[in-house]
Amino acid sequence: MTEPSNLPTPPKSAPSTTTILRRGSYREFVRISGILRKETVGGAILLAATVAALIMANSEFSDAYYAFRDFTIGYEPWHLQLSLGAWAADGLLAIFFFLAGLELKREFVAGDLRSVNRAIVPVAAAVGGVIVPAVIYTLINLDSGAETLRGWAIPTATDIAFAVAVLAVIGSKLPPALRIFLLTLAVVDDLLAIAIIAFFYTADIALLPLLLAIVVLALFWILTHKFSYFFGTRAWAAWALLLPLGVIVWALVHGSGIHATVAGVLLGFAVPVLRSKRGGGPDAGPGLAETLEHRIRPLSSGIAIPVFAFFSAGVTIGGLDGMIRAITDPVALGIVIALVVGKPIGVLLATFIVTKTTKATLDPDLAWIDLIGVSLLAGVGFTVSLLISELAFGQGSPHDDHAKVAILVGSLLAALLATVVLRARNRHYGRIAEKDALDSDNDGIPDVYETDAASKG
Repeated sequence: MTEPSNLPTPPKSAPSTTTILRRGSYREFVRISGILRKETVGGAILLAATVAALIMANSEFSDAYYAFRDFTIGYEPWHLQLSLGAWAADGLLAIFFFLAGLELKREFVAGDLRSVNRAIVPVAAAVGGVIVPAVIYTLINLDSGAETLRGWAIPTATDIAFAVAVLAVIGSKLPPALRIFLLTLAVVDDLLAIAIIAFFYTADIALLPLLLAIVVLALFWILTHKFSYFFGTRAWAAWALLLPLGVIVWALVHGSGIHATVAGVLLGFAVPVLRSKRGGGPDAGPGLAETLEHRIRPLSSGIAIPVFAFFSAGVTIGGLDGMIRAITDPVALGIVIALVVGKPIGVLLATFIVTKTTKATLDPDLAWIDLIGVSLLAGVGFTVSLLISELAFGQGSPHDDHAKVAILVGSLLAALLATVVLRARNRHYGRIAEKDALDSDNDGIPDVYETDAASKG
């Protein structure tokens, strides 16, 4: 009979786990930090435009405000005789969605999110943050009639400019991983919102303008991908040709009956992310997507979105009685509860499911309370919510006015709750920031990024 061995049993190897919300590359950190600084300024301008609209709509200037918003201009034979408010919604927001298309494509082609393990969490969180608010709104309005149900998509989007402005106001030293998570979530759910607009808020489609738009879009794609071949270093030539083509695509999509902002996303997806290797290899300069992003972001955050907000956020509340009437409308109740409760539940639930199904773990520096704070901040919905409200109910209708009040109230409540949670963690975030800033070898790159890169390599 064989003697039992006295040798210790070798330990079972621990299953490999994925760490979610860990630091990305230093290059990505620098890029995202730059974007968020610009969005902070844009958020301040957006807030000023919103306050100005509300003051004018509730003062002796209200008639002048609405007359200015409804003033029409444009060429009727091309179906482009629109009010200034419609030009802002259909035209200026196309710039915003073009930027969203650029940003999302760049993240998945050249950013840290090209890794499935890193992309799955913010993408799943965005999907959860769209589905749960929509379900909550629908349940609240189930007995209110088909008209109110048209607003189910209003509370689905996160306004990154307002969310980042809130971070700046409360002085939160939110770790880079959480900021990138919030930015990516907002961009993805903006893309989901534009898909919802295209599929659920389009009544009749004119095929000829749509087919022509696809042809011109294909030409735009060819010229952007062969940029250096066609234009060399003559940037003015590119603008002289690509900009008119983009405008033509926008006009044709508008004429097809699909909301014209969809054209912005499609044009953004058509721009190449990786730089051309003709004449220089990896040091040939930034790709066209990065170049356009730098040029267009100030226009989007500084002009396009604030002007849209100025025309769309103005609603005559009518004092305390008007506020009570607005907020007790099932439409408004659905939006407020969906933003303040549904959005964080959707984001957290999706993130929790991903971590459990993939056996992933949170970064050791972070805890679920941090995700709760960011998930509450994701309930700050504004720009796209205002757009969907107008599409669902018609600008100036009672439901649209009540929805606008609800969007403002819900976003404010979400921002206040997020402030309470994130401010309570500020001391912990300060310690993370100190560790992240340590550069013992003075090479310009913090040590944590070099250590993380070495461990991954």
